[in-house]
Amino acid sequence: MSYPEPRYLAEAGAHSGVLRTADTPPDLSMASGTQVHYLGTGGSTNGAFGLYRWEMGPRPSGPGAHFHRTMTESFYVLSGTIRLFNGEKWAEGKPGDFLFVPEGGVHAFRNESGEPASMLILFTPGAPREAYFEELADISNTGRQLGPEEWTELFLRHDQYMV
Repeated sequence: MSYPEPRYLAEAGAHSGVLRTADTPPDLSMASGTQVHYLGTGGSTNGAFGLYRWEMGPRPSGPGAHFHRTMTESFYVLSGTIRLFNGEKWAEGKPGDFLFVPEGGVHAFRNESGEPASMLILFTPGAPREAYFEELADISNTGRQLGPEEWTELFLRHDQYMV
C-alpha cells in the first residue's frame, strides 16, 4: 500500500485547522434521548470522511441489520455498553472496542443496556449522513409513523439497505 495522490499542492502549509471543543452543544437531538455531534462532516472534510459522536440515552435504540454500497462505517465505543453486530454475531461493545465494516458489510448497533452509552461513528468517504440523521430525528421527534414502503424509500435514498 502506498500514499494516495496529493490533494494539497501549494508549496507552503495552510493555517486551516478547525477546533470543535468538547462543550459544543449537540447538533441534533432525538426523542429517544440520542444526541448527535457533527464532528467532521463530508462537507467540512472535503469528502474525506464523516465523523460523529453518537450519544444514546438509556432507552433502547439503534438501527436493524443493514449495509451500505458507497461507504465504510466504523464504530469506536467511548462509554457504556453498545451491542455491535458484525454481520455474523452480536458482541457487547465496551469502551475502547472498535468495529470496522467495509462497503457491503452487514452490521447494526443497539444500546439495550438501560444506561447511557456513546461512541464515535466514522464514514469513509464523507457521505452526506446529516440529512439522514435529521430525517430520523424529525420522525422521532414528531411521532410520525412511516409505513414499510416509506421506510424502504428513506433507507434507499441514504444508501442503507436493510437485511
